[in-house]
Formats: sequence, structure tokens, C-alpha cells
Amino acid sequence: MTLAKALAPSQSLLTRALMVVGGSLFIAIAAQLSVPMLPVPMTLQTLAILLVGLTFGARMGALTVLAYLGEGAMGLPVFANGGNGAAFFGPTGGFLVGFVLMAAIVGYAADRGVKGLVGTAAVALLASALLYIPGVAWAMSLAEVAGIDTAKWGADSFGMIWQYYMAPFLIGDAVKAVIAALVVTGAWAALKGRKA
Repeated sequence: MTLAKALAPSQSLLTRALMVVGGSLFIAIAAQLSVPMLPVPMTLQTLAILLVGLTFGARMGALTVLAYLGEGAMGLPVFANGGNGAAFFGPTGGFLVGFVLMAAIVGYAADRGVKGLVGTAAVALLASALLYIPGVAWAMSLAEVAGIDTAKWGADSFGMIWQYYMAPFLIGDAVKAVIAALVVTGAWAALKGRKA
């Protein structure tokens, strides 16, 4: 059982729609809290996605992220620094698509009953690490297939990828994974205490 189902056991279509809209708004707000870095900004977006996935579960978490991506594709300024659908064709395109996988991974763990701090943090760390696969793949190869010059993104070698796309974010990703685990396990503890 996910935290969302524990809080709202009878999830009507309206309840689920409100969850998706509220969750996508939460991610959009977190995306605006950023530290400008080139070529990829450091944001609280991944923290919000971890929280949404861990709270909603795999299906609702992934659906919420898809709604968020759809909002950006429609031109709404929901991505980092007020970005919109154009971000899909920039250096963050692979990360944006990878957010769906991130929410699904942590959501799957939540669906399967992972609730403890260590287990939740480990799953969040794994999902954060796996996010680099589509992010780096887009920056290094898929963009070139699409005819985009990735050298201007600092993505023309693995050394540059490490320097600009990975190394600056690793500590922050670990901290965000632990914060997400603390928030969710704290919410479970508060819910259990309220029912006791």
C-alpha cells in the first residue's frame, strides 16, 4: 500500500486526477528552485519526483510525471528556469524523459511495501543513479543522431559528460534521496501514530 492510498483509501477518478494535477504542480514548483549551472541546472525537481513516486506508487507516479512533461510540451513554463517543451531538444532532454522511469522505480518499491528509511533511501539512490542513463545517452549520442551539435553542451567526450553532467550532481542526488526517504518514512510514522 502506498502512502497516498493510506491517506485516501477510496481513490475516485476525481481524487486521482487531483493527485496528478497537484503532483505535477509540485514538480513544476520544485523545478524553479534551481542553482544555475551549465549546461544542466541543479534543481529540487528530482526530490519532488522521488516524493511523488514514493507517495503515489508506480502507475500514479509515472502518470504524474507524464502529465508534467505534457504540460511542458504544451508550452507551459514548468521546467527548470521557466523552460518549456524546447527543453526536450536541449541538454536536459534525456533527463526529462528519464524522470518517468525514476518515478516508476521508486513507485514500484512503494507498491511492494518498502517503507523503512534504509530501504527507501536505497531505492531512491538507485533511481537517481539510473536517471543518468537516459540523460547521458541523450547528451552523447541521441542528440547527434537528431543532428544536434552536442559539443556546445559539453557532451563531446565521456570526460566532459562526467565533468558537466554527473560529478557536480552526485552528492546532491544522494542528499535528495535521503531527504525523500526521511519525508516519506516520517509521514508513515505520523500516520501510524495518528491511528494508534
